[in-house]
Amino acid sequence: MGFLDMLTGTRRPEAGIAPRSAEELRAALLGLNGPDVPYVIGDGAAHGADLVAQWRIAEPAWQTFFIGSQLTHAIRIRMRLAEDVPEVRAVEESWEVTRVGNPPRLRTSAEYTRGAGRTVSRRYTLQRGESGRLEATESFSFDSAQLTDPLRNTTLEAGWTWRGVIFGRL
Repeated sequence: MGFLDMLTGTRRPEAGIAPRSAEELRAALLGLNGPDVPYVIGDGAAHGADLVAQWRIAEPAWQTFFIGSQLTHAIRIRMRLAEDVPEVRAVEESWEVTRVGNPPRLRTSAEYTRGAGRTVSRRYTLQRGESGRLEATESFSFDSAQLTDPLRNTTLEAGWTWRGVIFGRL
């Protein structure tokens, strides 16, 4: 793996894995959708891509989860399936998110970044342990890898390269 690959998060499948067709990969990526995951993957035509994966921050059923996570950034990953190579070119985009109103709602700002890094949010609870000392226990954890990892792993298992794009177009 070269320096540029490390910078962009590019990963290649293991040697010997025959690449599946673009249609099979698309179906596998869409198959990651489900009611119990905090993201949705769908058609990306409106965003200049083949597929788009994004957090469900606008859905009422997931509002409590994202507010509870103290999430500060919304993430969207636009993907282009380049069958001739074969690779998935992925652009990660991020917006700042703030909580407004009572009860709180999430609102995205106009601030935008591309090729953003990983977003991690953790909450700890302090309490006295049996010894009487203060102990910190993790009470909540949220990581943007919950979105990126399944997309990348599904791509690699299908024999395709996952190529992060920072500069240029998909």
